[in-house]
Amino acid sequence: MSTPPPPGPRPQEPQGPFPQGQYAQGPHAAPGPYPYQPWGQGYRPYNSPAPVNGVAIAALVLGILCFVPALGLLLGLVALRQIRRTGERGRGMAVTGAVLSGLGLVLWVAVPVGGAAFDARVKDAARDHGSAYSLTKGECFDAPGGSLEGMAYDVDKVPCSGLHDAEVFATFRMTGGADYPGDGRLTDVADTRCYALRYGYAMDAWSVPDDVDVYYLTPSRQSWRYGDREVTCLFGNTDEKAGLKGSLRNDKQTLDADQVVYLKAVDIENAALEGQPPDSPDDDLRSSRQWAGRMSAALTEEARMLRDHPWPAGARTPVAKVAKEVAARQEEWARAAKAGDANSFYEHYDLVMALSTPDRAVTARKALGLAATPPESRDEEDGEDGTGGGSEFEV
Repeated sequence: MSTPPPPGPRPQEPQGPFPQGQYAQGPHAAPGPYPYQPWGQGYRPYNSPAPVNGVAIAALVLGILCFVPALGLLLGLVALRQIRRTGERGRGMAVTGAVLSGLGLVLWVAVPVGGAAFDARVKDAARDHGSAYSLTKGECFDAPGGSLEGMAYDVDKVPCSGLHDAEVFATFRMTGGADYPGDGRLTDVADTRCYALRYGYAMDAWSVPDDVDVYYLTPSRQSWRYGDREVTCLFGNTDEKAGLKGSLRNDKQTLDADQVVYLKAVDIENAALEGQPPDSPDDDLRSSRQWAGRMSAALTEEARMLRDHPWPAGARTPVAKVAKEVAARQEEWARAAKAGDANSFYEHYDLVMALSTPDRAVTARKALGLAATPPESRDEEDGEDGTGGGSEFEV
């Protein structure tokens, strides 16, 4: 979600945040219709039908009532094995009971941080006796139909090297007691945490395609009752037909020490930029001044890190020029923090933007072997409709 910046030319800042937006979390829906299952032995004129498997009946009852769902899932699997061996009827009841019980154990909702409103639930009815479905950091998967929107009941883990629908970049556990915190609270927490955690996995946002968005999986009301507290943060393509190809991971596992230091320094500024107040200096000068103070402190630390690190010979001069620019912008942020009125604040803010030179960042990045093509500014596109964009710089 973006906030309108003060007037003036747009600055260029390297780690532009991925888009966020509002979404609607719909009510939990029951699974779709299951295909009709014929009698186990097939149709024979005047032949008495095979008896119905009693375990299948029990599995169906437990699945419908959602009473002891782990037992219902187990009975459904047992019934299917018995039916294959004996030819008894009840396959449809066993499948339905197992799926409903599995749904009672594990029901997740996938929600995008940005873009269109959506509601997706992920479950694993085929896991061992109702064990919780889990995705871990660094894993990629395909969603049913290739879409992260709408209802889904299973996902297929696939190698990140090939085409895939989503990539897990972080997980965390919600805190709280037995009472479900509500969809709104889950949304707020997942929105904030996933948005911030993306930098720990994709440290260099210049290497992240512009059509990549942030999504997440959250516990449902029903799975919360069974102890589910995990939120899973995902990267996905805003175009469901395109998907993703290759891993977006660029962190300590894939970067060298010099690249990590440079990106960590940049991320200090990015974190401060995301704290821009929602109201303009005209409406809330105090909050704008406080934000400018945080920006000044962040750039002071960023410049220090860029100056103090022993850079390789080829990167020493380009990075020194970036550090000098950061220090110059820091001084204007410090002056903006002491502005006596909105006009004075805007004056120093405009100087900050004028001092931003993406060419210096490109040169330093090339010397360090980092992505050197600045990403398109999504917020400028958002601003075309008059809503305004966020305040970002390229470093």
